[in-house]
Amino acid sequence: MEASPTTLLSFLFTLFLLSFLPTSFSSRSLAKSVRCNKHDYTALMKIKAALHNPYHLASWVPNTDCCDWYVVECDSTTNRIVQLTIFQANISGQIPSEVGDLPYLNTLVFRHITNLTGNIPSTITKLKYLTMLRLSWTNLSGQIPSFLSKLTNLDFLELNYNQFTGSIPSSLSSLPKLTGLRLDRNKLTGTIPESFGNFKQSIYLYLSHNNLSGEIPKSLGKVDFVTIDLGRNKLQGDASMLFKSNGSIQTIDLSRNMFAFNLSNVKFATNLQYLDISHNKIYGSIPEAITGLDLQYLNVSYNRLCGKIPQGGKVQNFDSYSFYHNKCLCGSPLAACK
Repeated sequence: MEASPTTLLSFLFTLFLLSFLPTSFSSRSLAKSVRCNKHDYTALMKIKAALHNPYHLASWVPNTDCCDWYVVECDSTTNRIVQLTIFQANISGQIPSEVGDLPYLNTLVFRHITNLTGNIPSTITKLKYLTMLRLSWTNLSGQIPSFLSKLTNLDFLELNYNQFTGSIPSSLSSLPKLTGLRLDRNKLTGTIPESFGNFKQSIYLYLSHNNLSGEIPKSLGKVDFVTIDLGRNKLQGDASMLFKSNGSIQTIDLSRNMFAFNLSNVKFATNLQYLDISHNKIYGSIPEAITGLDLQYLNVSYNRLCGKIPQGGKVQNFDSYSFYHNKCLCGSPLAACK
């Protein structure tokens, strides 16, 4: 039966209209609009499943563009996932091993997640482009793995506020680009590695609130610290090598240890703004040069210091709390010298 001209025209008109339907109706057009790499998509879906499909990752909907998902970021050129930053999430479980299947990551963050437990997965060493690793304020435990030294592009490593035990891996000092290392507020034991005198860059080093013991390596005197925080450990001996007139150092915190050295002859860097040597066995006098510093914080209390407190500069901005419980310090803000 031959179609009438009217029927043929109607059919052609329908085809014409279909060609103008939105691209969402066309699987071919939809595929072109999705930026997400299929391998990254697969890895992210496995990560979500390993974390028991938390509400925090509710935007990670199957068969949608993963470049639009929450807590991830795609590179605008390659469309590969380069950041995974999970922060303040109600998540239980361990860091999924599949994070190692996101090979273009430069930033990986699991932070403020108290129900995150277990160890750091070894698959993380596959992330050759990683520059920032922040695993903090969690309940991760076990030893800090020495395999982290394989992340040779790492610039900042933050593992503080966790439950890590054991000694500090000496291999961390071999990271050629590292400028920030936070291992504070864990349960670390042993000594500070001798190799930590080999850091090549100016570095922020935080080791406070652990159970570290022994003497600190003299080699630390070669390092250009911006911050060194060794407070609240069980360290002892001489720490005077950390004081030098040159360098970038802004913060020195040696508080609540058992350090014993003569403060009289130490040199202060002009950049020094924060100095806390309280609760040690440090002796001698406070150098006059301290009056030339732009101090924002000063505490030399609970030591064995003697002599007159230098007058001038920012020193008199601090009250007696910063100086008391020493052997024989005197002068403002303490009692006058006799």
